[in-house]
Amino acid sequence: MQRIQAIESENASNEVKDLYQQVENELGMLPNLIKTLANAPIAAKAFIQFKNLVAQGVLPVALREKISLRISEANGCSYCVSAHCALSKGAGLADEEVRDSRQGQSPDRKTDLAIKFAERVMDARGSVTTDEIDGLRDVGYSDQEITEIITVVIFTQFSNYFNNAAGTVNDFPKAAVLAA
Repeated sequence: MQRIQAIESENASNEVKDLYQQVENELGMLPNLIKTLANAPIAAKAFIQFKNLVAQGVLPVALREKISLRISEANGCSYCVSAHCALSKGAGLADEEVRDSRQGQSPDRKTDLAIKFAERVMDARGSVTTDEIDGLRDVGYSDQEITEIITVVIFTQFSNYFNNAAGTVNDFPKAAVLAA
């Protein structure tokens, strides 16, 4: 149930309309997440800037999507799971990669460790161990990549928490529920 209403374009301020145009130009659509965040324009701006900065990092988009899928699934954010299932297709992920990521696994050892570390960051509220960081280094992740993995977790949780609290109406193809 939507608890915070989306701001439609016709009711938006000029500042918000400019943000909407930017997002539409980038995504080809204006997600309800942005329209709902627009109740506080600073929140919408912060989200868009954060998203754009994360995209400039060294982590491949496919790995960012895999992490986002797991974190969104673990947080029970059906909006973000649906959004990242759709975005994952654009990142070249196969259906089994999307499913595996949602379940917190990958047949590729390096990717599997990154996904599991991301979930650990979420579960431990950031209080991971030196051994967990060293484990990522042992499979070839740099400190920059590790930092970006943590950043993706935080960014994903931003949208998960907001959508769960606001009850944002899903405007992406609804992701199937994972089989138990």
